[in-house]
Amino acid sequence: MASVIRVTGAWTQLLTDWLDHERLTAADIRAMLEHWAPEDAVPLAVWRELLARAVALRPQQLAPGLVIGSGVQPRHVGVMGYVVLASRNLGEAMQTYQRYERLFYGTDLVAIEALSDEFEVRWPKNAPIFDQLTDAVGIAALITFLRQQVDSPLAVSAVTFVNPAPNAEEHAAYEAFFGCPVRFDDTHTRVRFPASYLALPMAHSDPSLRLLLDRQLQALLLALPDSDAFDRALQQVMLKLLPEGMVTLPRAAGELCVSVRTLQRRLDASGICWQSLLDRTREQLARQYLQDRTLTLGDIALLLGFSEQSAFNRAFKRWTGLTPLAVRGG
Repeated sequence: MASVIRVTGAWTQLLTDWLDHERLTAADIRAMLEHWAPEDAVPLAVWRELLARAVALRPQQLAPGLVIGSGVQPRHVGVMGYVVLASRNLGEAMQTYQRYERLFYGTDLVAIEALSDEFEVRWPKNAPIFDQLTDAVGIAALITFLRQQVDSPLAVSAVTFVNPAPNAEEHAAYEAFFGCPVRFDDTHTRVRFPASYLALPMAHSDPSLRLLLDRQLQALLLALPDSDAFDRALQQVMLKLLPEGMVTLPRAAGELCVSVRTLQRRLDASGICWQSLLDRTREQLARQYLQDRTLTLGDIALLLGFSEQSAFNRAFKRWTGLTPLAVRGG
């Protein structure tokens, strides 16, 4: 499991923003951060190193992980952040995070459990390879993000970490930040809220936008297994260009900032031609979209970049031997 754990490239902007806030030049760290695009997968070891090097520039700062995490914005989490933001209430937002966490860390780690009068969000001690700093950034960002998005004050019942306890002054800073008792050396990193909070409305709820973004996240999940950063970037470019009806090899190369020859070489090395990749992507998305009864066949044709439904019908029959209507089940 440890080999697949990473963070999304958008997350690195959180550290860039902290460097800006602290007015730190840190040219070497910034150069490393600029190496990662939002759609990239950043190995966890790299993220840990970047954090450690950055906070070493502010050795006097108390609980720096909490300070960095408190600067979180939806753009730092990518599309998943905006889906959470558009959710109806806190309960739906937490379910969304659980469903799509793999897009952020590359694997599923979180568990959410309803207790008698509380609900708990937790990560097991033996699953990730987080250290105290990365854990502090992640949990501080989670709490800050949720506090920004609900219409009512969000009090936390308890927070625990799997890492050893810091000194007394820093421990006090943790409890002041979260506003509750904080324990260390626990079996899980966990956050508890009153169960009644699940019904708290999100400040920017937008059901229509959520549905659209949800479809994009589901598509990204399809592209995630067994793919490297370049493959994921190409997949996201195709997702962007398909509804515009502009999915060509030169256009994709331009979006990736590489030459057509470079992209063609990459495809050749993978043993797949451009048209086969386009057909495979469209077929995967079509099968997913057909499960959504709110989408008409005409809607799906447009989302896949076809000029008309009949062209989509013919292509789908060629891919699968079946009509879209038959797969949908009437």
